[in-house]
Amino acid sequence: MNEILTAIEARRSCRAYQETMPERALLEQIAKAGSYAASGRGKQSPVIIVVTDKATRDQISAMNARFLGVTSDPFYGAPCIMVVLADKTFPTYLYDGSLVMGNLMLAAHALGLGSCWIHRAKEEFACPEGQSLLQKWGLGDNFEGIGHCALGYPKGDLSQAQARKPDYIRFV
Repeated sequence: MNEILTAIEARRSCRAYQETMPERALLEQIAKAGSYAASGRGKQSPVIIVVTDKATRDQISAMNARFLGVTSDPFYGAPCIMVVLADKTFPTYLYDGSLVMGNLMLAAHALGLGSCWIHRAKEEFACPEGQSLLQKWGLGDNFEGIGHCALGYPKGDLSQAQARKPDYIRFV
């Protein structure tokens, strides 16, 4: 089977990470893969913020936890978070950002890292604290949070794929 198809079938969400930060070269490769995701009319509405600074990572985790209504770490201890934001003035921004997220997770798997899509980025970056981060990162008010890609070395084995539902694919 083709390597890409094998990676698609084998990738699983990781919900336990080692504390070790992945090497910058690996993070650059993953982010680059995200930047090559398809986008509406090739306009590239998303941006990827690679968060390796622990204080910023913990700030984003605390924001996310508040929206989730918990005090635990919604990022499962992942040392790196790639935040995907997209310019909502583009009609396809949500889809563009979602494709970036998919590419990030597949690239992470291909390079031996675990990943997990963590939601609530929209809420985070709409609140004043999130808006402040957008300004700090040089982004304007038009950017909306699409998702967080939690990244790191898995702690333990990942789960196996569930069987696909029988009517998942239909030819007509």
